Amino acid sequence: MAAKDYYTTLGVGKNASDEEIKRAYRKLAMKYHPDRNPNKKEAEERFKEINEAYAVLSDKEKRKQYDAFGAEGFHQRFTQEDIFRGFDFDEILSSLFGGRGRWEFRSGGRSGFDFGDFYGRQGGDEDRGRVPQRGEDIVYEMAISLEEAASGGEKRISFQKNGKIEEISVKVPKGIPSGKKLRLSKKGMEGRNGGPPGDLYLQVSIREHPIFSREGDDLIVEKEVNFSEAALGTTIEVPTLEGMKKVKIPPGTQCHTKMRLKGLGMPHFQREGKGDEYVKVIVKVPKRVSEKSKGLIQELAKEGI
Repeated sequence: MAAKDYYTTLGVGKNASDEEIKRAYRKLAMKYHPDRNPNKKEAEERFKEINEAYAVLSDKEKRKQYDAFGAEGFHQRFTQEDIFRGFDFDEILSSLFGGRGRWEFRSGGRSGFDFGDFYGRQGGDEDRGRVPQRGEDIVYEMAISLEEAASGGEKRISFQKNGKIEEISVKVPKGIPSGKKLRLSKKGMEGRNGGPPGDLYLQVSIREHPIFSREGDDLIVEKEVNFSEAALGTTIEVPTLEGMKKVKIPPGTQCHTKMRLKGLGMPHFQREGKGDEYVKVIVKVPKRVSEKSKGLIQELAKEGI
């Protein structure tokens, strides 16, 4: 299921000012507040969505990240805890409505509604027994090959949950870097007292490759050539993720020279295009030489070569 768009949730455009976002939130929060919609599950869910959207769009840094990565990318990087960190419901509702968040909108004093209960923040021992609590998140270390990171696609994984082994299919995005976390919503531990389940986070690590090393979206491969090939020039075959490619080595190529193969690196993560592959030329010096070769080298040395 695609992540919901926060701007759509609040009914504002992406270029909306802070004040426009605040007004939209105030209007919707008043409409869907649980005190005005008792025992209406749909209104309660809508109120949660509104608060989540405002928690992000009212925070300059979170909004910047959301605009940069989009809804899907943002939710891969930010947990529910990250989204609501620093978001004080009581203070915000107080500033918007002129009263604490735990106070009802109609006259008559306190209602039974409390933001802490609503979002599963735990109070005393008595509260813990009846308040819905979100399930714990699960973190799974997922090791993949460089080829899997390059091609993306479905990957079957097994992980332990409640003492049992569960299997699921995971979509690996093309070009994913090592260290990235993938979030699978509601695939974590079950919640308590009717609370929502936690999330499953896949910590991605890319196994070391026998041929390629990776620098960002570029790939590096080392290729040895003889001194004569480096001096006189030659054509060599080098491995790429798309198969073997022929590369011309110009005369006079120096050791550690890098030859660029444009567009033959890793796919860019969550955007179009690819990095490059660089062939690092290593001029091979023989450890042993015959008497004939030694004489020839000595003659070259006399020429300053």
